[in-house]
Amino acid sequence: MAAGLRKRGRSGSAAQAAGLCKQWLQRAWQERRLLLREPRYTLLVAACLCLAEVGITFWVIHRVAYTEIDWKAYMAEVEGVINGTYDYTQLRGDTGPLVYPAGFVYIFMGLYYATSRGTDIRMAQNIFAVLYLATLLLVFLIYHQTCKVPPFVFFFMCCASYRVHSIFVLRLFNDPVAMVLLFLSINLLLAQRWGWGCCFFSLAVSVKMNVLLFAPGLLFLLLTQFGFRGALPKLGICAGLQVVLGLPFLLENPIGYLSRSFDLGRQFLFHWTVNWRFLPEALFLHRAFHLALLTAHLTLLLLFALCRWHRTGESILSLLRDPSKRKVPPQPLTPNQIVSTLFTSNFIGICFSRSLHYQFYVWYFHTLPYLLWAMPARWLTHLLRLLVLGLIELSWNTYPSTSCSSAALHICHAVILLQLWLGPQPFPKSTQHSKKAH
Repeated sequence: MAAGLRKRGRSGSAAQAAGLCKQWLQRAWQERRLLLREPRYTLLVAACLCLAEVGITFWVIHRVAYTEIDWKAYMAEVEGVINGTYDYTQLRGDTGPLVYPAGFVYIFMGLYYATSRGTDIRMAQNIFAVLYLATLLLVFLIYHQTCKVPPFVFFFMCCASYRVHSIFVLRLFNDPVAMVLLFLSINLLLAQRWGWGCCFFSLAVSVKMNVLLFAPGLLFLLLTQFGFRGALPKLGICAGLQVVLGLPFLLENPIGYLSRSFDLGRQFLFHWTVNWRFLPEALFLHRAFHLALLTAHLTLLLLFALCRWHRTGESILSLLRDPSKRKVPPQPLTPNQIVSTLFTSNFIGICFSRSLHYQFYVWYFHTLPYLLWAMPARWLTHLLRLLVLGLIELSWNTYPSTSCSSAALHICHAVILLQLWLGPQPFPKSTQHSKKAH
């Protein structure tokens, strides 16, 4: 009798779910004219695009020739660790020394074994195809929660980018691995799982240092949400994970590990630059130019923190206090406040990067629709935003880069920065009500 009731209950709930799904699809069909314009249909459009991407990615893997760039070097580097070498200064590949933190070593060690010691390229491509689809899924979940970007934009984010498909499944770079962990971290932050979010953020940093471009935004969010004392445990998670992952190498040669895996002064080759081709090579390599870029980067971050992110009317130092002791009562952070701060922080770093190489496109490619559509200035029409997206894609697909492609990229970046500064902000100005008003 009880088993019969359970069966009926299960079949009844399944029928109810199917009925709700049918009603939702019918409503979507009735409102099909709004399907590509209304953010509430993000998940439906995302599901269709992900199915399409399965076919596109399969076609790319089987029809477009694989190009060897860094994969063999990655495998040689982790093979050195497998053979017992823990001194980072002794780990090398065909393209030079190992310059990524320890998380990279562990993840690519797993790929080393999964691909028959790095020789099964097709298996590696299939793994990266799954990684690409996982990245899309995590990005769509972020956009679904922010509910700001019209779904038609996602067609340009998915199917239209040859360069991004190439970075994932034709080049097998480590940048996509770092970014999928970063987007997982952001989803955890949106779910208010701050500890786990910081853990996966640190794990992403341990694969490649570019994720640190999101760090100023994350620090601001932690201080806003928890104050200085409350943020310390979360920052401790980030630092502690780096120590744990790097421990075998730190015990062997701590200076060698830190200088190689977190080398902020690394020199880039002018031959590969995407963003500074119009400069003389001597200026591109000059330390004064690098210092000027760093100064501009930090200045703009400070301006955004003071004038765009922190809008309570209190001093920026109020973020150091416990939220309950601030003059302006703290409000829970909205998804748009979290995503806007993190994406803007990263984008400012991209704009003032000493050099951008072709695989670096994934550092911000999936954030561009949000940056262009979530907080647009009035003068930035849909057509102009699509033009900016198209020019950015064209610049990244021009090989070798030219003075014109680099200049076009900087112009597009400047347009986005300007509209981020002038457009409506996710952090509205807080007004303190007087006691009489209450």
